Amino acid sequence: MLVEVWSDVVCPWCYIGKRRFEAGLSEYTAATGDTVEIRYRPFMLDPGAPSSGQPVREVYERKFGGPEAAEQVLNRVTTEAAGEGLEFRMDIAIRANTLAAHRLLVLAEEHDCQAELKERLMQAYFTEGADIGDLDALVSYGAEVGLDPELARGWLQSEAGRTEVAESLEFAAANGLVSVPTYVFDRRVAVPGAQPAETFTRILERVAATEGPEQLVDPD
Repeated sequence: MLVEVWSDVVCPWCYIGKRRFEAGLSEYTAATGDTVEIRYRPFMLDPGAPSSGQPVREVYERKFGGPEAAEQVLNRVTTEAAGEGLEFRMDIAIRANTLAAHRLLVLAEEHDCQAELKERLMQAYFTEGADIGDLDALVSYGAEVGLDPELARGWLQSEAGRTEVAESLEFAAANGLVSVPTYVFDRRVAVPGAQPAETFTRILERVAATEGPEQLVDPD
């Protein structure tokens, strides 16, 4: 089975959902022994974001209508993350444009280390206050998961990966994938949101038990 996950590396619910999906997947594979292939697809929450980072609190204040509303949102996602064993440091998080990160994830997929890079990027953003739009930082994170630094730097300094990112974004738009995270199972079932682990287990079981053409549909 193939599960494609449309998400952004600066989306708090995407990181929370990642942990919940991993828990549900673990339950499923332990019970069935089946192999599930995971691929991460790009989604940009703010494609117009500048390449230089800015404190995420400022971004949230503009988006949600002031400091008080932003504080409520940040507190909520921090609490939800803690319930999944994640330590969010939204007080130091730096929001930046994520196009380069998604392009690097394309390269990582070609070198079988995409899952590791996705986790590293999210950790860097949510817990370390890193600027994941910075080229040197991206090259460093790539090296940590096995990408050759010279290869990664050359990739990011070129136009490589832009076509693949654009195609994934176009697929999402054409198929109504408008919120993230969204999990797409064998291009037949789309599940939006950071669902509970047991929901993911149930969907995996359902998709494995049914056959059908490649046609994206919503779950029951």
